[in-house]
Amino acid sequence: MKYLFLFFIFINSLYGDNMSSLLFNGNCITCHKENETISAPSVVKFKEVYKNAFPKKEDFVEYMSKWVVNPDERTSLIDKAIKKHGLMPHLGFDEDMLRDISSYIYDTDFKSRGGRYWEKK
Repeated sequence: MKYLFLFFIFINSLYGDNMSSLLFNGNCITCHKENETISAPSVVKFKEVYKNAFPKKEDFVEYMSKWVVNPDERTSLIDKAIKKHGLMPHLGFDEDMLRDISSYIYDTDFKSRGGRYWEKK
């Protein structure tokens, strides 16, 4: 396990923007592909919906980090995705980590990256 973690640190130092990139690519990308909806809404899709609802970065980050800590169908803005894929499970991440990930999502242009999360653009 230690070697796997070191491997991710090494890859992040080569290709990642920062620790938030590593957290996102090591966790979220498993279900939320950047440009494809497979087992959960794509990052491009859910980011668009939530960024329209919360255009200020602070509001987006606050809402996303609190929602992922405690996913709730009543406060989701993507009901169709919940009907199709089910409610996001409780992941056990702390809010500080989720704020970092949410900030990374807000700042990253996933549309221009073409689904290649390991490449910098």
